Parts: sequence; structure tokens; C-alpha cells
Amino acid sequence: MTDVRLSRNPRAARPGLRSRRGLAGVLAAQICTLSAARLLTVAVPWLLVTGTGDPDRAAWSIGIVVACQTAPYALMQWAAGPLIDRLGGRRISIIGDLTGAILLTVLALAPAAPVWLIAAVMFLVGTADGPAHSGRRLLVPVAAIAAGHSIERGVQYAAVAGRASIAIGAATAGWLLAATGGLTTLWTAAALLAAATAVTALVCPDAPCDRSHHTYLVQLRAGAAFLRRERSLRALSAMLLVTNLLDQALLALLLPLWVHTSRHDPSLIGLAPGVAGAAAAGSALAGTWLGARIRLPRRSVYLAGVLISGPTRIAVLSLDWPPAAVVAVFAIAGIGSGLFNPIVETVQIEKIPEALRGRVLAIISTAAWIGIPAGGLVGAALVETVGLTATTAVCAATYLAAVLYPAWRVTWQPSPGGPNGATASAQQPAGAARRSTGLAPT
Repeated sequence: MTDVRLSRNPRAARPGLRSRRGLAGVLAAQICTLSAARLLTVAVPWLLVTGTGDPDRAAWSIGIVVACQTAPYALMQWAAGPLIDRLGGRRISIIGDLTGAILLTVLALAPAAPVWLIAAVMFLVGTADGPAHSGRRLLVPVAAIAAGHSIERGVQYAAVAGRASIAIGAATAGWLLAATGGLTTLWTAAALLAAATAVTALVCPDAPCDRSHHTYLVQLRAGAAFLRRERSLRALSAMLLVTNLLDQALLALLLPLWVHTSRHDPSLIGLAPGVAGAAAAGSALAGTWLGARIRLPRRSVYLAGVLISGPTRIAVLSLDWPPAAVVAVFAIAGIGSGLFNPIVETVQIEKIPEALRGRVLAIISTAAWIGIPAGGLVGAALVETVGLTATTAVCAATYLAAVLYPAWRVTWQPSPGGPNGATASAQQPAGAARRSTGLAPT
């Protein structure tokens, strides 16, 4: 039997003594790291677009750099899964965030860096950030339970923080690009990662550690075997793979090219995703408040969210609408995103045993991210073949099919006595279940 020892604050483990400091630290670190990621998503493609001066050449440069960053990001999550379970998510997050801050500082010190140098630095950033992201996900349920909340409520708080960080990062990136240029954006991203390192080291609790004596390969195979048996998790993984690929194509290629070819202000590259992120944060916060009072069926909320969020942001770029209308569509899409993303994350956590959570979530993240390196390249190939307008239409239709796929293949309700049934009940403080978000099974 796997021996799982919890690395937690002893005070938080005692009934009646609930610590919110750890949860606040986890959310603050998440805001810093995701804001930094959004800064890079906006700044690096624009640096390449303005540096080459040729939209076709810039498209391939963006695709190559994005692939260099996201391929190791995805693969290292998978490879580091057993290490995350063994060492704990806190330690892995600290190492990854600190490494990323150092690497971005190096890139910021090299003005007018060639494409090969940008690609090399982003490759190393992705290598460090992948395990850090997986490790940070494990801290959310632990910190939520220690603060006296259900796992579902903690995930919704994390969703609010995540969407707020998207809004902050995207809007800040657009403003910095228009006002000061790309190098300032890189400095800001490095500072945010350094701040996340300090917060995680000082206040964040650690996730449970697996102290079994199984070898690395045995642990890796155990996570993969569990995922193969769970149809719900497989369906969600397939959906995330396709939608992340298309999201990457949109943010890293289609939106910058649309802004550039339409001669709009470059701040729109950050404004549109920023408004979407703010709307998502608002809807996630509203869902947290309303969920405690109204029982909402998870499948219905998921369908409502995905239908207005993903495809609409891409399709609007093919309609030749003015910038204000495009921003409005992104805002409506953000509302849907804030509704369904917490449900998807909660379902994943509920269905995975705590001792396997690092490995299985890492594999799911790898599957979700494995298509992202190809996102920019696929988008570039389509733009070159059929043009920007037709590419946005094809991507929007594909996105719609992807989000509908898991709707009737996922068991949305938690399983009583399932992987986390006994564990969650034992660790959840009295009354936390009654303060749940209220998202009811279908």
C-alpha cells in the first residue's frame, strides 16, 4: 500500500484552527505566475512581428518559438509527475519559478535578440515552468481544506485568481507594448516569477508526498494506468488537447496578425484577452457566491459556458467587425469561460486518488499541452494556404466540435466512496461540505 504522508501546517490540521494564510499564498503565487505567462504570450509574438516586418515570416517565427516553449512545458509535466508526488508541489514550484525568473532576466538583457536566442530561452523557460505549474495545482486542494473550504470551493477561488491574472497580464502587456516596448514586458514577467517564488517559499502549504519505495518508472506507469481506466478523464483530456491548440493559435498568431493586417492599435492584442479574463474572473466569482445558494447541474453549466466562450472569440475575427465589437465578444466569451473551467478542474481532482494526483494531473496537463507547440505552426500553415479569414472559420468550427465531445462522455457527479470519497471526507473539516459551491451533479 502506498504510504502517503501529509506535509501540512499542524495548526491547520486541527479542527477549529483554520488557516487562510496558505490559501491566500497559493492564490497570490498563481496570480503572479499566470500574469507572467500572459505577458509572454502577448509580448514575444509582437516582438517577432515587429522585428521581422514581414507577416508571413513572422508567422513561422512565432510558430517556431511557441513550439520551443510549449513542447518541453508539456513533456516535462509528464516526466516530472512522479517527482512531484515524491518531493511535493511546493518545492517543485519554487525551483521552476526561480529558474524562469533568471532566464527571462537574461533575455531582457539582450536587446534585439535574434530568433534563435529567443527560441532557446523560451525552451528553457518551458522546461522549468511545466513541472512548476503541475506542482502548483496540487497546492490548491490542500490549502482549501486547511482553510476550511471544500475542494470545489478552493478550485473556484483558484479560477477567479487565474482569470483575474489573465486580465491583469494581458492588459498590462498591451499597455507596456504600446508605451515602452517588449523588453519592459520581459522585465515585468521576470519580476512576477520572482515574487511567486518568494510567496510560495514563505507562506504556501505543501501537497501530500508519496513516500513509497516504488521506482520512478513504476510510479509513472501507475499514473498512466489509472488514466486509461477513467473514461471521463480521457474525454476531458481530448477536449483540452484540441482547445488548447486552437487557443494558442488564436492568441499567439491569429489575433496579432488580425491586428497587424487591419492596422489596429497593438494594445488591442492585450485588451481583448484582458477583458475576457476580467469577465471570466467576474463570472467565476459570481458562480462561487451563487453556487452556495442555488444547486446548478454541472453538465448544463458546462455546455452553457463552452458554447459562448471558445468558438466565438475565433469566429469574430472572420467577420470584419470593428475593434469595439471584437472586444465585446471576447468579454461575453470570458463569462462562459469562468463558468465551465472550475467544473472541469474539480471533476479531475475528484476522480483522482490523492496519492496519484501529481502523476495523473501531470499526464492530463501534458495531453492538454501537447498540441500547443503545433498551434502556431498549424495556424501559420492554414493562413498561408487559405488566408486569415478562412483559417478563423475553420478553427472556430473545430473548437465547437471539441467542446461538445465530452458533454455526454463524462460522469460529472463525484463518486461516493470513489477514489477521493474517503480521503476527502476525512480531510474536509466539519461544515465545509455545506459551504460547497453548489454545483450539483446532473
